[in-house]
Amino acid sequence: MIEFYDFIIYGTAAALVFPAVFFPALGPAAGTIASFATFAVAFVARPLGALIFGHFGDKLGRKKTLVVTLLIMGGATALVGVLPDASAIGVAAPILLIALRFLQGIAVGGEWAGAALMATEHAPAHRRGLWASFPQLGASLGFALASATFLITNLTLGDQSDAFISWAWRIPFVVSALMVLIGLYIRLKVEETPVFREEQERAAAAPATAPRRLPVLEALRHQPREVLLGGGAAVLLFAFFYIGTAFLTSYGTATLGLSRPAVLTMGIIAALCFSVGTILAGALSDRFGRRRVILVSVIIAVPWALALFPLLDIGELWAFGVGLSVTMFITGGSYGPVGSYLPELFATRYRYTGAGMAYNLAALVGGGITPLVAASLAGSFGGNAIGLLLAGVAVVSVICILVLRETRGASLRDRD
Repeated sequence: MIEFYDFIIYGTAAALVFPAVFFPALGPAAGTIASFATFAVAFVARPLGALIFGHFGDKLGRKKTLVVTLLIMGGATALVGVLPDASAIGVAAPILLIALRFLQGIAVGGEWAGAALMATEHAPAHRRGLWASFPQLGASLGFALASATFLITNLTLGDQSDAFISWAWRIPFVVSALMVLIGLYIRLKVEETPVFREEQERAAAAPATAPRRLPVLEALRHQPREVLLGGGAAVLLFAFFYIGTAFLTSYGTATLGLSRPAVLTMGIIAALCFSVGTILAGALSDRFGRRRVILVSVIIAVPWALALFPLLDIGELWAFGVGLSVTMFITGGSYGPVGSYLPELFATRYRYTGAGMAYNLAALVGGGITPLVAASLAGSFGGNAIGLLLAGVAVVSVICILVLRETRGASLRDRD
């Protein structure tokens, strides 16, 4: 939750304040596009983070790697909170902002697979879908916490306060440094997974002349199909999640004219719907299978994507709340089972790397490119074009999940 809070508050700030703080010379429309471009930088970095920390996670362990990703994320987020704006240091401000966002992307690229594997490799096989959905709650609870922090800051200073734009937006970023200490304490107390310990023992018992290949090369050599199709299956959940958490925050305030506190409040409610969808789908995947539950979610997403912006363009707060909440609930329908599904696809010796590459490939396309394209489409063609874009992304996920196999009940050791 703490790691995703750090990652998501950037998206909230990119929608609400970064155009004015870091790109004032571009004007509102171009400034918003530039702001979301810096937001997308993290998704370019995520696959790199998956490779770097996937390697160490498969070689040194899940626990040690997760401690490092938390510290990098926390440091980069806190530094954004004290970064001078464009009026103080000119073009250096957005350049430094991009560099810090890149570090956030590196960290979260290595974070997800480790957290998912900690739950998946500890859980009993018949409840793996449910238990692996609990780390997935980090995204929804992080979104709720980010929205609540900005809401409290905004209500304290007033919706149109110059103070919010000039300095108060920094508070959520600086506060994250204290939260990282809590997360660090928890992670240092967690035990390494038994599956990884067994793999270490097996590797230690292997002949000294046995080849020791890099995890990334093994994953690409033995299971390139799972990397690509696993990423394709998850791309819709990223598109829906980041359209909901970042783009719709901007759309609700700038395009629909809703107040900032109202939009942030709807974000908190939608995050709770996301949480319910995540846990429910994770539990159902233990009964009906990961593949089937994800497939139902992405099929439902196709007509919903086409209906979303006509609903939002009613312009009423209730319509915005319904649109955002249903979008996030559908996202949870894919996100819950993915926590166990992607790890179950790969062998232990390169599971961290393989699952991380698939996940962050989806993040790059669905979470990085899609909101950036959506921001451009909104200005030129309106919301309906964004709906068509999301429906197309959903179709890609439908095709990929149809091609992949079911993993429910599979032994993680058998994958070796």
